[in-house]
Formats: sequence, C-alpha cells, structure tokens
Amino acid sequence: MTDEFNMSMRKFLKQVGVTSQQAIEEAMRQAGTETEGKSYDAKVVLTIPELGLEHEITGTIKGQGTE
Repeated sequence: MTDEFNMSMRKFLKQVGVTSQQAIEEAMRQAGTETEGKSYDAKVVLTIPELGLEHEITGTIKGQGTE
C-alpha cells in the first residue's frame, strides 16, 4: 500500500470517528437525563459502491450518568 493511500484512509477514518462522536454526544445532550441507565444499540455501515464493499459494525453505547 502506498503512503498516499494510507494517509487518505487515516484522514477519512479520523473524520468518521470525530464527527460520529460529536453526533452521538449531541444526541445524548438533547435527550438529557432520559439517557441515564439506558443502553443504545448502534450501527455504522461503511459502503464503497465502486469496490462492492459494505461493512457493518454494531455495538452498544451506554447513556450518560449524572455528573
């Protein structure tokens, strides 16, 4: 793999991670105390149609507790 490929992939994945975290945090803030003690199923689907790639990641995110 080339350096250019690695750098572009890392840049993309960093953007995905940062913007996803911001979106989740904003959704939790908007929900307020309703998230305390709850868990949420989460799913991310990465697609690259030209490569025939569809990759799904699932997990659980726990709601915010009181601080």
